[in-house]
Amino acid sequence: MSRGTNLSGGFKIFSSLTKLKAEVKKNDVRLIDLKFTDFLGKWHHLTVPVSSLDKKLFTEGLGFDGSNFAGMKTVELGDLSLVPDLSTGFVDPFSEIPTISFICDIVDAESKKPFPRDPRYIATKATEYMRRTGIADLSLWGPEFEYYIFDEVQLGMSSMNFGYQIVPCEGEGSGGFGLKTKGGYHALPPEDAIAGIRDTTVTLLEAAGIPIKYHHHEVGGHGQVEIEVKFAPMRKMGDIGMTVKYFARMAAFKDGKIATFMPKPLDNEAGNGLHFHQHLFKKGQPLFYSKNGYAGLSKTALHYIAGLLHHAPALLAITNPSTNSYKRLIPGFEAPVNCFFSLGNRSAAIRIPKYASSPEAKRMEFRPPDATCNIYLAMAAQLMAGLDGIKKKMDPTKLGFGPYDVNVFDMDKAQLARIKPLPGTLTQALDALRKDHEFLLEGGVFDKTMVEDWIKLKFDRDVVPMRNRTHPLEVQHYLDC
Repeated sequence: MSRGTNLSGGFKIFSSLTKLKAEVKKNDVRLIDLKFTDFLGKWHHLTVPVSSLDKKLFTEGLGFDGSNFAGMKTVELGDLSLVPDLSTGFVDPFSEIPTISFICDIVDAESKKPFPRDPRYIATKATEYMRRTGIADLSLWGPEFEYYIFDEVQLGMSSMNFGYQIVPCEGEGSGGFGLKTKGGYHALPPEDAIAGIRDTTVTLLEAAGIPIKYHHHEVGGHGQVEIEVKFAPMRKMGDIGMTVKYFARMAAFKDGKIATFMPKPLDNEAGNGLHFHQHLFKKGQPLFYSKNGYAGLSKTALHYIAGLLHHAPALLAITNPSTNSYKRLIPGFEAPVNCFFSLGNRSAAIRIPKYASSPEAKRMEFRPPDATCNIYLAMAAQLMAGLDGIKKKMDPTKLGFGPYDVNVFDMDKAQLARIKPLPGTLTQALDALRKDHEFLLEGGVFDKTMVEDWIKLKFDRDVVPMRNRTHPLEVQHYLDC
């Protein structure tokens, strides 16, 4: 790594302010960085000098204007505060000046009550609601983080120049070794030209207290990679997800490259998903396993699957909230386009991993999502859908969701027509959410105004701009008409 990346940065679950101050003095820390997630899922930060480190910072927080962030508050009611979570502290390895970083909760500046649209708080409320139902007391999550690393991305965004050019860091067109399109899965150096960046990224993540399962080159032959972390509860996994994206982008930047989690940056190349592995427990016992069930699944697991698939069209407005999301969800790229479940089938919306066969490991993988989502909201919404399926004892087979343990694209048209498709555009997903969101309102986890604002924001910020701009492909197709 270049530009002075600090490989010695360590994670500290600070049990007290006294121990934090001792760590600050020991390591000559000069700055405290406060990170928070906005409604749409972006990370932001404020930085204070270490002289501001006192009890008041961790009780009353630091004020900021929430009205500057879409979906947070109105201009008249914009005053919020950031309260750092002591347990999330880590030495930021990308800061040239020694800095400890904390992830913050957002609270009302006056009352100090949790801000209803703080994504961390929504994840907390979803977990609390799950416990109140008596169904489970723990949900564990394991996303797969897929992204591309490019040498350069050039953009033209004026009225006369609207387009982009991507310079890949490897594969065809890079001037280096020739990984083929869709031919990068588990590639070995020297063809895998970015193994070193991944090595550094996961080393830094481990030093920051995030246990890594593994990393590898993904299918995309122009610099696609994957990092998998070990399972964690919902809010903790949200924190991990935000940190992984930050570390991945910064590690690439320090090496003079660009990392992107964009779902479909390259035409005819594998897209970036954010597949969510998930399962439930109660009093330490796994709830998704049954020795005699299909694929080792319990009835509870099947009800949960049915809930996810029944609400999937609406869920995608939250788990796949960009117009680019639906460029990825097309046939031929191991991306799901139909609403069914299956054992080991990567074209299914829900895949049951064959290798996860023990009771503790038995789980499902919801494959449609991508990293344009707000990870806290995406997990909370999935949990609410699954719990709705359990509460209503939904049967995935009776609802037409399978299992289908075949390549559905080999089915005849009559058979395939019986399988419900996933939304093909963001507009379709937003329409589905508008019609189907009552399950999200249970227990006050989401509220109706929040859902309405989400739909309006995504429509105004994503659908309309893409609808009103001339696309480069349109120029290519229609210039001679």
